[in-house]
Amino acid sequence: MKSKIVYLSCFILMSLTSFSQSISSSPYSLYGVGSLYDSDFGVIPSIGSSGMALPSSTFINNLNPASLGFIPQNHFMFDIGGKAIVTTYQSSSKSESRNNFQFSHLALAFPVSKNSGFSIALKPYSSAAFRISNLKLPITNSQDYYYLTAAGSGGLNNFDLSYGYKFGKKLSLGATASVLFGNTSDDRSFLIMNTITSIQKKTNYSGFRATLGAQYKIDSTFTIATTFKLPTQIGASKVQTVQSVADDVVTTVESNVKSDTDDYYMPLEMGVGISKRFKNNVNMTLDYEKSLWNNTSQSELYGDFVNQDRFALGFTYSTKKNIRKYWDRVQYAAGANFDTGYLEVDGKRVNNAAVSFGLSLPIENTYSALNISYSYGQRGRISDNLIKENYHKISLNLSLDGIWFVKRKID
Repeated sequence: MKSKIVYLSCFILMSLTSFSQSISSSPYSLYGVGSLYDSDFGVIPSIGSSGMALPSSTFINNLNPASLGFIPQNHFMFDIGGKAIVTTYQSSSKSESRNNFQFSHLALAFPVSKNSGFSIALKPYSSAAFRISNLKLPITNSQDYYYLTAAGSGGLNNFDLSYGYKFGKKLSLGATASVLFGNTSDDRSFLIMNTITSIQKKTNYSGFRATLGAQYKIDSTFTIATTFKLPTQIGASKVQTVQSVADDVVTTVESNVKSDTDDYYMPLEMGVGISKRFKNNVNMTLDYEKSLWNNTSQSELYGDFVNQDRFALGFTYSTKKNIRKYWDRVQYAAGANFDTGYLEVDGKRVNNAAVSFGLSLPIENTYSALNISYSYGQRGRISDNLIKENYHKISLNLSLDGIWFVKRKID
């Protein structure tokens, strides 16, 4: 059983990783550096992407670096994940379905001392894969319209170094240093009257961001937590080619011209969360996060960045009647989340809501587990020229936990 689960999960995850360049095809990835990506570790996708107050005692908790203070001694953790997503895009006139296979994350963590732990993680931050054909848009301060055709690819990657330290038995503090890097390609054509203007642009990004976190155990069943993701500026530079076509005459305005462009600003994000255990077999997690996008003072041609509120709720349940029985050691999970969105298009919020269910399947004779979850969600709406996304997502996270530097006493 153990070897079959490990081999099967590794095969699926490696298959998903081979498709890692096709992370997203959302039309909303047209904005900024693309759609922000939820790279959740372990059981977190099953509990509505909540869990800020959970310790890293059985898996690597990427939501709060303070959780690393609770890594057990001599335990070396490894987590790899992937996702399969089926999305239907609906507008007022038509609908379209697309499939995507996505790499989620690669992470490892280990204790540094009795009261501290360290982790390294690589994950996507955003994805800018989109394709739009002949979108009719109004010309500002005019009764006329123009048509937009656009295609994009790329996105930003996130390389994290995290450290958590536990003070006594109750309080743990942590910090994450994130290096963000990557590029986006954006090709757009504008048809105005009988003139087509095309812009081909490749933008490179690089920058640094810090996250601070804390967890405090009120008692053995109740933990509270908080995180602060500090605002930062991601430097950008571009290479651009601009051409126009009128009456079959091609005019090159720019050709592979290098220049600076507007930097990308990440907001201050503040979060609070709780974890409460009931009767030793039911655990509830509840998170709230506020992202102050208004303070970044950045906007897009087709929309604006606005403050975002995010709520997440999750439950896990395990019977633990007989630990010798496999299915009594399986953990069941469910969750839901809602966020108001950080984009506003024509005065309308692009919000998101989702529900999730999952299983944590233990790998026998180890502390490891295969976490499988299913999520259904909706993003946007069918009105005011917006697009509604309905998505079905299957997440697969392999959380390996090995004990190092301990001599075996029984064969």
